[in-house]
Amino acid sequence: MRIRAALTVLAACAALIPGLAPPAQAAAGLTQVTGFGSNPGALRMYSYVPAGLPAGRPLIVALHGCTQSASAYYGNSGWSKYADLYAAALVFPEQTSANNALSCFNWFNAGDIARGRGEALSIKQMVDFAVARYGSDPRRVYVTGLSAGGAMTTVMLAAYPDVFAGGAVVAGLPYNCGVICQYLPQSKTPAQWGQLVRAANPGYTGPWPRVAIWHGTADTTVVPANATELRDQWTNVWGIGQTPAATTTLPGGTVRESYATADGRVAVELDRVPGLGHGAPVDPGGATDQCGATGAYFLDSICSSYHIASFWGLNA
Repeated sequence: MRIRAALTVLAACAALIPGLAPPAQAAAGLTQVTGFGSNPGALRMYSYVPAGLPAGRPLIVALHGCTQSASAYYGNSGWSKYADLYAAALVFPEQTSANNALSCFNWFNAGDIARGRGEALSIKQMVDFAVARYGSDPRRVYVTGLSAGGAMTTVMLAAYPDVFAGGAVVAGLPYNCGVICQYLPQSKTPAQWGQLVRAANPGYTGPWPRVAIWHGTADTTVVPANATELRDQWTNVWGIGQTPAATTTLPGGTVRESYATADGRVAVELDRVPGLGHGAPVDPGGATDQCGATGAYFLDSICSSYHIASFWGLNA
């Protein structure tokens, strides 16, 4: 039975990133950090800190997908551009093949998704280290990720809502749904989805992180229904309904739904990218709203990193 369970999980991870690629070496500008904590999840930590970064600036944690690396996410996602432009430090956790054969963050393991345990605690320790070492503002810590990294983003938002001011889930899954969610839409109500998050911290009543959700409408690896289920989960956590306060169209036809609190503050944002398959939307170019480099699971469309940074208010 153990062998069968292991094969099931391995197949699930393979499906999240269907084309395997060799792990990349660390890119120029990235620095590996050791000794950041007890590291119970046995992850690696890399960081990028713009030259002359003053204290009190934001911190962004960026989580790669299966078979990817910190270097790949740093090099293709466009986040280094906005770290320079908006004066923010970046932390790139990296999974190892010793933890997961396909280097997926273990978003489906109970021992890795709970507060104070496993990989979730390792990433929290990276945040604590970065805040202390780089002088980052603890009130402006954000987390984002692609695919399995997107699923791990929801883990960090649910397990440590007191740590993160906001998050962005790209082609990811709701918190504590498991591998079945990537294939099949689930029939949970918003209250049931929200309860999964609340159960991660019984008694915690907020403040909650603001959450952006990005998903391609042609994603056949993580079914697009996950975007709606993520919307249901986090609007319920915020105590707001599932009817958008506004619907707008971004360049290239991306449809944005904004979900606001009673005082008009947008708490949850859902961006559906038409025709996009499984990957992070990027838009190579030199304009402020262009970013990234195309590659495996970095798809030429719209610069999601720019719009996520704007949603978090980093460009203010």
